Amino acid sequence: MTTDIDLIYQQGFQLRCEGRYAEARVELEKVLRVQPGHVDSLHQIGLIQGFEGDFDGSLATLEKLSAQNPNNLGIRYDLAMTQMMLGMYEEACAQLRYILSVDPTHEKAAQQATYC
Repeated sequence: MTTDIDLIYQQGFQLRCEGRYAEARVELEKVLRVQPGHVDSLHQIGLIQGFEGDFDGSLATLEKLSAQNPNNLGIRYDLAMTQMMLGMYEEACAQLRYILSVDPTHEKAAQQATYC
């Protein structure tokens, strides 16, 4: 059963995928008003921060989420990609190695790990 929160999140996610970041943020923040700890919405907002040029904010958001959700490989992967983009190669490679230690079939992490 899909809830209203799920639908709002999906709308925000789709808008983010379409590059409509301001509109996506509005939808994701609606979710967070109801569920302040909604990990997926926080994750998407962290990505939006980077896409909008707030690299420090994006890094901080993804680092915090990764620390709070250490088993979420999606967050770890996006953190690694952000770190790689910011020239934090050792940190990014450590994230990628961790992801592959947990899930050796993680294709994206395996592709990126070739740069480590």
